[in-house]
Amino acid sequence: MIILAATPIGNLGDASRRLIEVLENAEVVAAEDTRTTQRLLQALKITNRPRLIALHDHNEKHKSAELAALAAEQDIVVVSDAGMPAVSDPGYGLVAAAVDAGVTVTAIPGPSAVLMALAISGLPTDRFTFEGFLPRKPGERRQALGRLASEPRTMVFFESPSRLASSLADMGAAFGADRRIAVCRELTKLYEEVRRGTASELAEWAEQGVKGEIVVVVSGASPIAISAEDALAQVQALVASGTRLKDACTEVAAATGLSSRDLYQAALAAR
Repeated sequence: MIILAATPIGNLGDASRRLIEVLENAEVVAAEDTRTTQRLLQALKITNRPRLIALHDHNEKHKSAELAALAAEQDIVVVSDAGMPAVSDPGYGLVAAAVDAGVTVTAIPGPSAVLMALAISGLPTDRFTFEGFLPRKPGERRQALGRLASEPRTMVFFESPSRLASSLADMGAAFGADRRIAVCRELTKLYEEVRRGTASELAEWAEQGVKGEIVVVVSGASPIAISAEDALAQVQALVASGTRLKDACTEVAAATGLSSRDLYQAALAAR
Protein backbone atom coordinates (compact mmCIF):
# COMPACT_ATOMS: atom_id res chain seq x y z
CA MET A 1 0.00 0.00 0.00
CA ILE A 2 0.85 3.68 -0.11
CA ILE A 3 1.23 5.26 3.35
CA LEU A 4 1.17 9.07 3.40
CA ALA A 5 3.04 10.04 6.57
CA ALA A 6 2.69 13.50 8.11
CA THR A 7 6.01 14.73 9.52
CA PRO A 8 6.73 17.59 11.95
CA ILE A 9 6.40 21.13 10.54
CA GLY A 10 9.00 22.41 12.98
CA ASN A 11 8.96 20.88 16.45
CA LEU A 12 10.31 17.31 16.40
CA GLY A 13 8.24 16.56 19.49
CA ASP A 14 5.19 16.47 17.22
CA ALA A 15 6.36 13.25 15.58
CA SER A 16 3.82 10.61 16.55
CA ARG A 17 4.67 7.17 17.92
CA ARG A 18 2.96 5.70 14.88
CA LEU A 19 5.15 7.74 12.51
CA ILE A 20 8.30 6.59 14.27
CA GLU A 21 7.14 2.98 14.26
CA VAL A 22 6.34 3.04 10.55
CA LEU A 23 9.67 4.65 9.66
CA GLU A 24 11.52 2.11 11.86
CA ASN A 25 10.00 -0.70 9.80
CA ALA A 26 9.83 0.90 6.36
CA GLU A 27 11.67 -0.76 3.50
CA VAL A 28 10.96 1.98 0.94
CA VAL A 29 10.39 5.68 1.57
CA ALA A 30 9.44 8.11 -1.21
CA ALA A 31 10.72 11.49 -0.08
CA GLU A 32 10.36 15.04 -1.39
CA ASP A 33 14.04 15.60 -0.53
CA THR A 34 16.03 12.52 0.45
CA ARG A 35 18.61 14.63 2.32
CA THR A 36 15.92 16.23 4.46
CA THR A 37 14.43 12.81 5.18
CA GLN A 38 17.84 11.41 6.14
CA ARG A 39 18.21 14.25 8.65
CA LEU A 40 14.72 13.55 10.00
CA LEU A 41 15.55 9.86 10.51
CA GLN A 42 18.69 10.81 12.37
CA ALA A 43 16.91 13.41 14.51
CA LEU A 44 14.23 10.89 15.48
CA LYS A 45 16.98 8.36 16.31
CA ILE A 46 15.61 5.86 13.83
CA THR A 47 18.17 3.12 13.20
CA ASN A 48 16.39 1.70 10.15
CA ARG A 49 17.95 2.58 6.79
CA PRO A 50 15.16 2.26 4.23
CA ARG A 51 15.63 2.66 0.50
CA LEU A 52 14.99 6.34 -0.25
CA ILE A 53 13.41 7.30 -3.57
CA ALA A 54 13.09 10.95 -4.57
CA LEU A 55 9.53 12.06 -5.32
CA HIS A 56 9.28 15.78 -6.02
CA ASP A 57 7.52 18.27 -8.27
CA HIS A 58 9.92 17.68 -11.16
CA ASN A 59 9.67 13.88 -11.36
CA GLU A 60 6.30 12.98 -9.83
CA LYS A 61 4.50 12.86 -13.18
CA HIS A 62 6.67 10.09 -14.63
CA LYS A 63 7.63 8.45 -11.32
CA SER A 64 4.09 7.87 -10.00
CA ALA A 65 3.18 4.87 -12.17
CA GLU A 66 6.45 3.13 -11.28
CA LEU A 67 5.94 3.69 -7.54
CA ALA A 68 2.28 2.64 -7.71
CA ALA A 69 3.35 -0.63 -9.32
CA LEU A 70 5.97 -1.13 -6.61
CA ALA A 71 3.36 -0.39 -3.92
CA ALA A 72 1.26 -3.27 -5.26
CA GLU A 73 4.05 -5.57 -4.04
CA GLN A 74 5.24 -3.84 -0.84
CA ASP A 75 4.43 -0.88 1.38
CA ILE A 76 5.79 2.53 0.38
CA VAL A 77 5.92 5.31 2.96
CA VAL A 78 5.59 8.78 1.43
CA VAL A 79 6.93 11.88 3.21
CA SER A 80 7.34 15.51 2.27
CA ASP A 81 9.78 17.94 3.83
CA ALA A 82 7.15 18.91 6.43
CA GLY A 83 3.49 18.22 7.09
CA MET A 84 1.13 16.01 5.12
CA PRO A 85 2.24 14.86 1.64
CA ALA A 86 -0.07 15.86 -1.23
CA VAL A 87 -1.18 19.07 0.53
CA SER A 88 0.72 21.70 -1.46
CA ASP A 89 3.51 19.10 -1.59
CA PRO A 90 4.27 16.12 -3.86
CA GLY A 91 1.97 13.13 -3.42
CA TYR A 92 -1.26 13.82 -5.30
CA GLY A 93 0.04 12.32 -8.56
CA LEU A 94 1.18 9.16 -6.78
CA VAL A 95 -2.13 8.79 -4.94
CA ALA A 96 -4.06 9.20 -8.20
CA ALA A 97 -1.87 6.57 -9.90
CA ALA A 98 -2.31 4.19 -6.96
CA VAL A 99 -6.08 4.60 -6.99
CA ASP A 100 -6.17 3.92 -10.74
CA ALA A 101 -4.07 0.80 -10.19
CA GLY A 102 -6.26 -0.46 -7.35
CA VAL A 103 -3.51 0.00 -4.76
CA THR A 104 -4.60 0.79 -1.21
CA VAL A 105 -3.79 4.29 0.06
CA THR A 106 -3.81 5.25 3.74
CA ALA A 107 -2.29 8.01 5.86
CA ILE A 108 -0.67 8.62 9.20
CA PRO A 109 -2.28 11.87 10.39
CA GLY A 110 -0.19 14.50 12.05
CA PRO A 111 1.04 18.08 11.88
CA SER A 112 -0.59 20.42 9.36
CA ALA A 113 0.36 24.07 8.94
CA VAL A 114 -2.98 24.71 7.22
CA LEU A 115 -5.13 23.44 10.07
CA MET A 116 -2.95 24.85 12.84
CA ALA A 117 -2.95 28.35 11.32
CA LEU A 118 -6.70 28.20 10.80
CA ALA A 119 -7.31 27.06 14.38
CA ILE A 120 -5.24 29.81 16.02
CA SER A 121 -6.09 32.62 13.60
CA GLY A 122 -9.12 33.83 15.51
CA LEU A 123 -11.11 33.82 12.26
CA PRO A 124 -14.16 31.64 11.47
CA THR A 125 -13.26 27.95 11.12
CA ASP A 126 -16.62 26.39 10.24
CA ARG A 127 -16.04 26.72 6.49
CA PHE A 128 -12.70 27.41 4.81
CA THR A 129 -10.79 27.02 1.56
CA PHE A 130 -7.08 26.32 1.10
CA GLU A 131 -5.59 28.27 -1.81
CA GLY A 132 -1.92 27.24 -1.53
CA PHE A 133 0.69 29.66 -2.87
CA LEU A 134 -0.44 32.72 -4.82
CA PRO A 135 1.14 33.29 -8.26
CA ARG A 136 4.60 34.85 -8.20
CA LYS A 137 3.90 37.41 -10.93
CA PRO A 138 2.11 40.52 -9.59
CA GLY A 139 -0.44 40.67 -12.40
CA GLU A 140 -1.41 37.02 -12.07
CA ARG A 141 -1.55 37.33 -8.27
CA ARG A 142 -3.95 40.29 -8.47
CA GLN A 143 -6.16 38.41 -10.91
CA ALA A 144 -6.27 35.38 -8.60
CA LEU A 145 -7.19 37.56 -5.61
CA GLY A 146 -9.80 39.39 -7.66
CA ARG A 147 -11.54 36.08 -8.34
CA LEU A 148 -11.64 35.44 -4.57
CA ALA A 149 -12.98 38.86 -3.57
CA SER A 150 -16.51 37.56 -2.94
CA GLU A 151 -15.44 34.20 -1.41
CA PRO A 152 -17.48 33.90 1.83
CA ARG A 153 -15.32 31.20 3.42
CA THR A 154 -12.15 31.82 5.42
CA MET A 155 -9.18 31.50 3.07
CA VAL A 156 -5.77 29.98 3.87
CA PHE A 157 -2.66 30.75 1.81
CA PHE A 158 1.02 29.85 1.92
CA GLU A 159 3.42 32.70 1.14
CA SER A 160 7.16 33.31 1.02
CA PRO A 161 8.72 36.00 3.25
CA SER A 162 10.01 37.95 0.23
CA ARG A 163 6.51 38.29 -1.27
CA LEU A 164 4.47 38.68 1.92
CA ALA A 165 4.29 42.49 1.95
CA SER A 166 3.26 42.76 -1.71
CA SER A 167 0.72 39.94 -1.34
CA LEU A 168 -0.85 41.60 1.71
CA ALA A 169 -1.02 44.90 -0.16
CA ASP A 170 -2.71 43.15 -3.10
CA MET A 171 -5.15 41.49 -0.69
CA GLY A 172 -6.04 44.91 0.67
CA ALA A 173 -6.68 46.17 -2.86
CA ALA A 174 -8.77 43.12 -3.81
CA PHE A 175 -10.62 42.47 -0.55
CA GLY A 176 -10.66 45.92 1.07
CA ALA A 177 -8.13 47.52 3.40
CA ASP A 178 -10.19 46.53 6.45
CA ARG A 179 -10.42 42.78 5.66
CA ARG A 180 -9.30 40.83 8.75
CA ILE A 181 -6.15 38.74 8.33
CA ALA A 182 -3.86 36.64 10.50
CA VAL A 183 -0.24 36.04 9.51
CA CYS A 184 1.11 32.90 11.19
CA ARG A 185 4.88 32.53 11.18
CA GLU A 186 7.23 29.70 12.17
CA LEU A 187 4.44 27.49 13.50
CA THR A 188 5.52 25.06 16.28
CA LYS A 189 9.03 26.55 16.22
CA LEU A 190 10.92 28.63 18.80
CA TYR A 191 9.95 31.99 17.28
CA GLU A 192 6.32 31.15 16.50
CA GLU A 193 4.31 34.32 15.99
CA VAL A 194 0.77 35.25 14.99
CA ARG A 195 0.04 38.80 13.81
CA ARG A 196 -3.62 39.73 13.55
CA GLY A 197 -5.02 42.88 12.00
CA THR A 198 -6.42 44.41 8.86
CA ALA A 199 -4.90 43.98 5.42
CA SER A 200 -3.51 47.53 5.46
CA GLU A 201 -2.05 47.19 8.98
CA LEU A 202 -0.32 43.91 8.21
CA ALA A 203 0.98 45.09 4.83
CA GLU A 204 2.66 48.01 6.61
CA TRP A 205 4.11 45.68 9.25
CA ALA A 206 5.44 43.25 6.64
CA GLU A 207 7.28 46.04 4.82
CA GLN A 208 9.83 45.95 7.64
CA GLY A 209 10.81 42.42 6.62
CA VAL A 210 9.55 39.06 7.82
CA LYS A 211 11.39 35.74 8.06
CA GLY A 212 10.39 32.10 8.30
CA GLU A 213 7.66 29.79 7.04
CA ILE A 214 4.42 31.74 6.64
CA VAL A 215 0.71 30.91 6.49
CA VAL A 216 -1.81 33.70 5.82
CA VAL A 217 -5.42 33.29 6.98
CA VAL A 218 -7.99 35.72 5.55
CA SER A 219 -11.57 36.21 6.67
CA GLY A 220 -14.24 35.60 4.05
CA ALA A 221 -16.32 38.29 2.40
CA SER A 222 -19.38 39.53 4.26
CA PRO A 223 -22.74 38.72 2.66
CA ILE A 224 -23.79 41.31 0.09
CA ALA A 225 -26.93 43.30 0.90
CA ILE A 226 -29.22 42.56 -2.03
CA SER A 227 -32.92 42.26 -2.71
CA ALA A 228 -34.51 38.90 -3.44
CA GLU A 229 -35.36 40.13 -6.95
CA ASP A 230 -31.74 41.04 -7.71
CA ALA A 231 -30.53 37.75 -6.23
CA LEU A 232 -32.94 35.87 -8.46
CA ALA A 233 -31.60 37.80 -11.44
CA GLN A 234 -28.08 36.67 -10.51
CA VAL A 235 -29.26 33.05 -10.34
CA GLN A 236 -30.93 33.35 -13.74
CA ALA A 237 -27.78 34.89 -15.23
CA LEU A 238 -25.65 32.02 -13.92
CA VAL A 239 -28.11 29.46 -15.29
CA ALA A 240 -28.08 31.22 -18.67
CA SER A 241 -24.28 30.92 -18.72
CA GLY A 242 -24.48 27.15 -18.22
CA THR A 243 -24.48 26.71 -14.43
CA ARG A 244 -26.90 24.14 -12.99
CA LEU A 245 -29.83 25.77 -11.20
CA LYS A 246 -29.01 24.12 -7.87
CA ASP A 247 -25.36 25.19 -8.07
CA ALA A 248 -26.35 28.73 -9.09
CA CYS A 249 -28.67 29.02 -6.09
CA THR A 250 -25.96 27.73 -3.75
CA GLU A 251 -23.40 30.23 -5.10
CA VAL A 252 -25.71 33.24 -4.85
CA ALA A 253 -26.95 32.18 -1.41
CA ALA A 254 -23.37 31.95 -0.11
CA ALA A 255 -22.58 35.46 -1.39
CA THR A 256 -25.80 37.12 -0.18
CA GLY A 257 -26.84 35.21 2.92
CA LEU A 258 -30.22 34.42 1.38
CA SER A 259 -31.80 30.97 1.48
CA SER A 260 -30.65 28.65 -1.29
CA ARG A 261 -33.98 26.83 -1.09
CA ASP A 262 -35.98 30.06 -1.43
CA LEU A 263 -33.91 31.08 -4.46
CA TYR A 264 -34.46 27.66 -6.03
CA GLN A 265 -38.22 27.85 -5.54
CA ALA A 266 -38.33 31.41 -6.88
CA ALA A 267 -36.33 30.40 -9.96
CA LEU A 268 -38.69 27.50 -10.66
CA ALA A 269 -41.73 29.75 -10.24
CA ALA A 270 -40.26 32.33 -12.63
CA ARG A 271 -39.85 29.81 -15.45
